[in-house]
Amino acid sequence: MNPASDFVMVANRLPVSRDDEADRWVTSPGGLVSALVPILTAREGAWIGWTGAPDDAPPPFEHDGMRLIPVPLTAEELESYYLGFCNNTLWPLYHNAIRTPAYHRHWWRPYQAVNARFAEAVAETLNPGGTAWVHDYQLQLVPGSLRSLRPEVTIGFFLHIPFPPVELFAYLPWRTSVLRGLLGSDVLAFQTEQSVTNFRDAALRYAGATEPPGREGELEFEGRRVRLQWAPISVDADAFESAAGRPAVIDSAERLRERIRPARKLMLGVDRLDYTKGIDHRLRAVQTFHERHPEAARDTVLLQLAVPSREEVIQYAEQRERVERLVGQINGEHGDPGYTPVVYMYRHLGFEELVAAYLAADVMLVTPLADGMNLVAKEYIASRTSDDGLLVLSEFAGAAAELKEALLVNPLDLDGLAETLLYAVTISREASASRMRPLRQTVREYDVYRWSRNCLEALES
Repeated sequence: MNPASDFVMVANRLPVSRDDEADRWVTSPGGLVSALVPILTAREGAWIGWTGAPDDAPPPFEHDGMRLIPVPLTAEELESYYLGFCNNTLWPLYHNAIRTPAYHRHWWRPYQAVNARFAEAVAETLNPGGTAWVHDYQLQLVPGSLRSLRPEVTIGFFLHIPFPPVELFAYLPWRTSVLRGLLGSDVLAFQTEQSVTNFRDAALRYAGATEPPGREGELEFEGRRVRLQWAPISVDADAFESAAGRPAVIDSAERLRERIRPARKLMLGVDRLDYTKGIDHRLRAVQTFHERHPEAARDTVLLQLAVPSREEVIQYAEQRERVERLVGQINGEHGDPGYTPVVYMYRHLGFEELVAAYLAADVMLVTPLADGMNLVAKEYIASRTSDDGLLVLSEFAGAAAELKEALLVNPLDLDGLAETLLYAVTISREASASRMRPLRQTVREYDVYRWSRNCLEALES
């Protein structure tokens, strides 16, 4: 039996990873964990999730002020629930079917079983009348299962990725079960207003939900009101701004610029090596830029940082091969012994290394084909303490709804993106500053702490 709490965070992963060499747990980096830890500690709450290793089920433990309750996954469930249903069915479907989703019954049943196990762990942990905040597409059945086990508790759900248009969602054979699971929530929060609309349309069409008269932003389901909330996630702006002012970070940024020649403009891409991020399309646009505007292009270098992601999934291995082939083509066609057009790195970066790259870059390229938000765009803005730099942003990223002063592009329009690159590297500093200043104000005002407060206030109202 788990120790009882009034507040429980529920996510596929715990906010820690195991350092086997040091035989200890390490808190995961990132603004989301930083924002949520104070909430957990203030409320004496608990975080329920998987450790990240199959057949790993340590007892509940304390770490860094957090009470953590592991939920085990078997090796078979890792294959079917996580790599299968989550990453080969839901992930591509929710990202506008950029890759064709696979629909297998033998993946769906483990998804149900794992979600039921999470719900039971929450039911055992929550005090009467407590609050559970469930996160992301891996756990969409948890609210409904928890509602049947503990009808008196308050349940929130936040979807970090897009919710697809109803015409795409309709293809999911288990669409009604997923919708009914989500509708077990009291508050359902999404990254964009479009995702709110998409979910509402699907719930009305396939789950029997109704819209109560005069109650905009709500649905009625099985005699309960379900609130739909637009809550775009953000970053810890102060942390990035503070790091950007550290002498060591500034020195690292200057050394990076020196290595690519100070006279050249540095374009930067930072992405997980995921097919939704559109790295291959970006590289083809850079190739077009070199072909059509060789003089301007030769005064630039693209530093593309690709973070390893889901390497065991075949589509991701294929994407890595495609990206690395394009990098070789561009460098072979447009480089020479004194000039490398694309510098490619395939590895994780430490926090200060990342901020140094943001500081060094004249132009940030964030061009996903579909994205719930894309926090890299906001991290870059938060790091630009001199109010300079330029953000080229896909209109298909959730961040585009807030960051309207960025240069918005269709990443599939390679000609248009190539022309935007020409504009971005030739624009005056004054013109780029006029775009960056309001972007920085937006990111500072609506940071990850304000996001978490807004979500929790909606749950408590």
